[in-house]
Amino acid sequence: MSSVHSLLRLGVDVGGTNTDAVLLDLSEGSRRGQVLASAKHLTTADVTLGIQNAIESVLTQAQSKSNIQALCIGTTHFVNALVERDPRRLDRVAVIRLCGPFTHGTPPFVGFPQELRDLLEGPYFLLSGGLQIDGSEIASVVVAQVESACDEINRQGIHAVVVSSVFAPIDFEIQQEETVAAIVRKRIPGMDVVCSKDVAAIGLLERENASILNAALLRYAKKTVIGFEKAAQALELKCSVFITSNDGTLLSCAQAVRLPIRTFSSGPTNSMRGAAFLAALESGISKQSALVVDIGGTTTDIGMLLPSGFPRQAAAHHEFCGVLLNFSMPHVTSIGLGGGSIVREDPVTNKVTVGPHSVGHRITSESLVFGGATLTATDVVVAAGRASNIGDESLVSGIGQSIIEGAQSAIKKMLQNYLDAMKTSSQDIPVYLVGGGSILAPDVLAGISRVHRFPHFDVANAVGAAIAQISGIIDSFEDTSTRTVVQVRADVEARAIARAIASGADPHRVAIVESEVIPIAYTSGRCRFYVKAAGDWSGVASPNRPEVDDPLCVEASTGETASRPQMVASAAVSAVVAPVMRTASDILEYKPRIKVREWLLSEVDLEWIADGCYVLGCGGGGSPLHTFLELRELVRSGETVRVIDFSSVTSDALVGWGGGMGSPEVSSERLLGNEYQEASMELWTLMGITKPEALCGLEIGGANGMINMILGSTKYADIPCLDGDFMGRAYPTWHQTTANVYDVSGTGAKMLPTVISSGDGNIMIMTKAKRDIDVDASLRAACVEMGTHVGQASCPLKADYVDNAMIKNTVSLSWRIGRAIALARRQSSLSRIGSILVDAVGGSNSARVLFMGKITDVRRRLYKGHTIGEVIITALTVDDDADADDPDCPMERFTGRLTIPFKNENLYAEHTSDDASTTMVATVPDLIAVLDAQNGSALGTPQYKYGLRVLVLGITAAPQWTGSERGIALGGPSAFGFTHIPYKPLGKYTQPRSVIEEYACNS
Repeated sequence: MSSVHSLLRLGVDVGGTNTDAVLLDLSEGSRRGQVLASAKHLTTADVTLGIQNAIESVLTQAQSKSNIQALCIGTTHFVNALVERDPRRLDRVAVIRLCGPFTHGTPPFVGFPQELRDLLEGPYFLLSGGLQIDGSEIASVVVAQVESACDEINRQGIHAVVVSSVFAPIDFEIQQEETVAAIVRKRIPGMDVVCSKDVAAIGLLERENASILNAALLRYAKKTVIGFEKAAQALELKCSVFITSNDGTLLSCAQAVRLPIRTFSSGPTNSMRGAAFLAALESGISKQSALVVDIGGTTTDIGMLLPSGFPRQAAAHHEFCGVLLNFSMPHVTSIGLGGGSIVREDPVTNKVTVGPHSVGHRITSESLVFGGATLTATDVVVAAGRASNIGDESLVSGIGQSIIEGAQSAIKKMLQNYLDAMKTSSQDIPVYLVGGGSILAPDVLAGISRVHRFPHFDVANAVGAAIAQISGIIDSFEDTSTRTVVQVRADVEARAIARAIASGADPHRVAIVESEVIPIAYTSGRCRFYVKAAGDWSGVASPNRPEVDDPLCVEASTGETASRPQMVASAAVSAVVAPVMRTASDILEYKPRIKVREWLLSEVDLEWIADGCYVLGCGGGGSPLHTFLELRELVRSGETVRVIDFSSVTSDALVGWGGGMGSPEVSSERLLGNEYQEASMELWTLMGITKPEALCGLEIGGANGMINMILGSTKYADIPCLDGDFMGRAYPTWHQTTANVYDVSGTGAKMLPTVISSGDGNIMIMTKAKRDIDVDASLRAACVEMGTHVGQASCPLKADYVDNAMIKNTVSLSWRIGRAIALARRQSSLSRIGSILVDAVGGSNSARVLFMGKITDVRRRLYKGHTIGEVIITALTVDDDADADDPDCPMERFTGRLTIPFKNENLYAEHTSDDASTTMVATVPDLIAVLDAQNGSALGTPQYKYGLRVLVLGITAAPQWTGSERGIALGGPSAFGFTHIPYKPLGKYTQPRSVIEEYACNS
């Protein structure tokens, strides 16, 4: 195209209420960024029709279509299909997982809500294959296995297949997923096949989940995209058609057909990208981090813009439709504040609240300013004189000044709280306001350097669609043993740039917009690299456009696929019906099943225990999620998991113990196999026993708190688990157990012999150590060579020794903590979660809330396999908390700040007052847990980030730690190098009450 002609882009974005469109001039020079035409149309039930209407309105304002370079569409088609659970637009999906002996306990679909699982679940196959973290094969692909799976998939009439392999994102050479995909396509011509590595990054279950959702949408995506192209042809547009993705970049039609999931949350991304573009047009505004606030009629979306002009991405894992995912998504917080938010005044306290209920799209008929009878946020703004040309001002003249001031104060507090939570540091940054409801926002906000409102703010989302770029992303583990991290990073960045150019980015305008190096715990010589390059589209027409005469094609405007074939159910119906916990009454009325002094765990029990285990992990131990999912699947299939009190074992009984050892990065990808079961059985054979009479947890904190329940289930060893463990929490090393505290030899005699198993054929036995600390050090070195995650079984102990060494009733304690969190959520009493948890763990004599505030600084590094750092939490002021003056939810107030150093787990909590004096409020071995104050969930140290509102809970450690000098030496401050800090008990230990003891009489 000649440089004298304008380069125009059509941008369209579909919202919940309106579909917006703009015609944007992207020519170089002074015209760049001019909005030549814009339009708003109501979003229609047939989304394609609404898009076509909006485009038509814009084109009628344009002088010519000839210079339009591209049509860029941000759509909700695919999100809506899943949210609405529409079987006409979704297909069942078969999954071929390449995993060798691993991951079998957590099969595909294991984390799906039952309704969605019933809709999408096809047959799944766990086959030979998969990689280790170093890129070597767990096992090779067996063609005959794949062909056999294909025959069954074909027999069931499945239209879509996901191929997922352990560590597929780092498989550049062997290419197992690609090999299997080729076999499937050859065996079943016309089959839609999705390779998981094309969809998301490290995290097997989450990547597989995203791939399943993507595969379920493929046939509908093809019809939808063809519909877009037909609409463009009908409007006589000769340009290329693109779909906007959720990271602010463009998908060609061919890419959108293959990866429709990448359109999820493209709306908020388009708003942020549009705001960044409009800001760049303003003189005096340089590229900088900024918060974008998009206020609509019902909700407000808040996101963080990076200096690159792209949105900050969400945490590694996030939920959609109840499914845990890990593909790229913008970090957006939505709150119930909009122009239609209902304003209320409490008749007793006179407190004014705004939202979350809203009149929504009925604002023009129900709000006061338009002649209605409902007081809304828009009415308040008009009454305050801050908005003109909205309705009839005389209709809101009777609103009292106290209501106006109270509502404006509530809006300001709400925005300030959520804006601060989205920031990454305490530094003031600007806010860009977009959306029709932006009149609600005040001109001055705490922590905000300036509030900006730009021209065309009301169509910023469509602007963002129009200016979307082409990207290339590399997310992989790389060898850093022979080259520096800087050198490897440069190579990865070059690969990302090359990938962007290959996708259509202009080679002269592509740049790195994200580049991150992530160390891997317990592993040297390898790092994870995440790099994203992006640049303007080169203008070359995208290849491989879907053909309009595709045999699957129907009228695109119907939004439906062809009739859905009947298919054979792929999974057995659950053998056990789980109790439903919808209300607080359900929780209060629930009683665990106790049979002859044995606690038979239900999936409700397991869920509460998992939540409690993460709290007791004190920031470490790893998430129990995958262990919980495996146990839930066992219980649903009819297997039994038993817990018993210590009083149920005889004095001469043997008690087995152990758990998992290794890197969380590995266990999130190479999910558990039978490594712990193999290590245990190898050890029992070595010792000449069939099996011990009971099992005991190595540590109750984190994932190891539940791993013995898998081994003890009726599927495997059928051994009851004791209600107790050897830490009462989580610690970073194996010798920091109460079993070792009571072994005064100092040589780890009670831990040895010990066996570790890789789960794929390698087993190592250690029989003797010079010092107890050498056991952990030696085994961790071997662990790295065995795949960086192993199962470890330690020498079974006599019951009379366990009687002294075991911390009793910690399974019950975790259950009570999880139940308390669930109850607080159902009762909407999270403001009192601290006092509720204190009561659950034994009362104020043994536990207390140490602090409440927001995280204002986090520092972390990796040292000898452990995550080391500190988190600083600063007290909230009264103005920071919107509920501070609620008499029904009195909250304890704190001042100053709290510093918590951690080595995987939190080590001590030191308070600094406003006058700079310091006080040590808690140290190990006492438990220091940091919880998300918004939902009561435990936070692991990797999840600490600026702005989070948190509660710090302290719990007095058991006397097995505190009752001897050896216990303090192994588990106290000096064990972590803090020899200058003496241990002072937080309170008086209270032994948790046994669930079996409490509920046995009801069974």
